[in-house]
Amino acid sequence: MPDMLVRLYDLPDHLPAVVKVREQGSAIRAAITPERQVVVAWVLKHFSTGWASECEACFSRLPVSCILAVRGNELVGFACHEATGKGFLGPMGVAKDFTGSGLGKALLLTALHAMREQGYAYAIIGGVGPADFYAKTAGAIPIPGSEHGIYQGMLPL
Repeated sequence: MPDMLVRLYDLPDHLPAVVKVREQGSAIRAAITPERQVVVAWVLKHFSTGWASECEACFSRLPVSCILAVRGNELVGFACHEATGKGFLGPMGVAKDFTGSGLGKALLLTALHAMREQGYAYAIIGGVGPADFYAKTAGAIPIPGSEHGIYQGMLPL
């Protein structure tokens, strides 16, 4: 899986996507430190040990570099940035029941806008799975020769 590059100075507005999910009963917001254990446990349950470790790293930063999708008191998605490397976006994921609801788009664009506000001009999405989603939603393009990227030589999980 190659890495992808996003031009943060040329992003679509994230607010329409955030409003759409709000109209469906969900909220997009930044995580706060007291939520660390709940969020990390949810990511571990729904995704993987590696993703949970990356997510946990986001809670070591202030402000926390994890964006949440919440419906009522239930976590339904997340997007991390600055987890594994400076300027990196990811991991991110949405609960299976919410796939296709627009939560992924709202999470992605909100996280990328947060990175732009921190002064980045570009973001790297490492080890991309759904390349078409990132290309369509944020204009991401593959980085040639990045198939192994930052995760090369990582210990098996």
